[in-house]
Amino acid sequence: MKEEHILNRLKAEKVKFISFFFTDLLGKFHRITYSTEHLDIETFNSGIAFDGSSIISWKEIHHSDTLLSPDVDSMFMDPFTLEPCACFICDVIDPETDSLYSRDPRSVATNAENYLKASGIADTAFFGPEVEFFIFDDVQFDVSHYGSFYRCDSEENPANNSVKFNDRNNLGHRPSVKGGYFPAQPIDSLFDLRNEMCNALDSVGIESLLHHHEVAASQVEIGFKFSTLKKSGDNIQKFKYVVRNVAASFGKSVTFMPKPIYKDNGSGMHTHQSLWKAGKPTFFNEKGYADLSEDALYYIGGILKHAKAISAFSNPITNSYKRLVPGFEAPVKLAYSANNRSAAIRIPATKSPNAKRIEARFPDPSANSYLAFSAMMMAGLDGIRNKIDPGKPAHKDLYHLAAKESSKIPNISGSLCDAVTSLKKDHEFLLEGGVFTKDIIQAYVGIKEEDIKEFAAAPHPLEFVKYYSL
Repeated sequence: MKEEHILNRLKAEKVKFISFFFTDLLGKFHRITYSTEHLDIETFNSGIAFDGSSIISWKEIHHSDTLLSPDVDSMFMDPFTLEPCACFICDVIDPETDSLYSRDPRSVATNAENYLKASGIADTAFFGPEVEFFIFDDVQFDVSHYGSFYRCDSEENPANNSVKFNDRNNLGHRPSVKGGYFPAQPIDSLFDLRNEMCNALDSVGIESLLHHHEVAASQVEIGFKFSTLKKSGDNIQKFKYVVRNVAASFGKSVTFMPKPIYKDNGSGMHTHQSLWKAGKPTFFNEKGYADLSEDALYYIGGILKHAKAISAFSNPITNSYKRLVPGFEAPVKLAYSANNRSAAIRIPATKSPNAKRIEARFPDPSANSYLAFSAMMMAGLDGIRNKIDPGKPAHKDLYHLAAKESSKIPNISGSLCDAVTSLKKDHEFLLEGGVFTKDIIQAYVGIKEEDIKEFAAAPHPLEFVKYYSL
């Protein structure tokens, strides 16, 4: 009845088109659009058909039929189309089994939420990602047999201080390398653009909370309100869609690749998370370290134990590991601490039981959030079930430890190859309750191993700088 009511309302309001979105294993949004006039309730309810064999590492051609099942609670109006267009985020259904398709990332998030409720540990997981990203005015790149290059440029590029522009004066107000944190205008040239992004986010149901310039030139952050695990995954997908399109309307380009700029800070996706049961927070205990409960500490222990495997999902591209290096404010040490931003897990300062949470600082925004959030929660639950001790908190600056001290604290994965190898060895915790399946892990690993192989075989411009004249 709810679906029929919505469809009738859209027709009555003369909404001309309806789009159905879904997400592939890489985290890419895909879209198919129907004319509202020719979409009946039977089609809406029985599923929107598409070719699953055309999606990377999904179905084979002889089993290609796949269905989209719209989540009616996810509806939003597209702020970027000329004609009114209603949008729904969908689950993917395998018609051969009439159940959620095992390689649909959103189905993993559904499984994770169901498993949490069945565990008895808690009934709700809240996730609050902080998304950083870069905004450029001009982006060029190419890879061929006989050459490769990239160039990212923006009004804020510090190298443009010495450029004479043909169409305007060079005013010289730009962030320096590593000097872009919280400047005011005119050094921050992206203030009005971020305001427009926040307005557009609000219009699609994402409650924007704050925005600011980040450390690198052309780098920004927009914060929005936390939500449940799957809803936060939906929000990340809508967030990326919205900010890319607002930027495009300003003649600019957004990337969530974490490290597009050499020798400057990269973009993270610090992920706040907490568990609740029967409407009450389970992570708070005023007598515990940093007001954390025993379950919260075990949850941290689980994430630290499985962090290298998690990183295959939370830091899923070769470029992720150009961010996770010492010297650029990215956490590489698998430790936890209150208020210490050099640790992989931070406990934000708050005396409110409802706000008590932990913050994983190693993920980045190239992640498929459905998979990354689910993997972190499953690791945390494994920690609670098995009472995994996270050890003592780290109160020193982990970026500048002496070698002897540093060697005692394990590192996050150092490369995508390291992360994928760790996932292949350590994934039993993900299989609990059928949240992840071996099938989806194998498919995901296959994609990543192809990336690793291709990247390893391609000459790099820096190799020419260092080795061409040897």
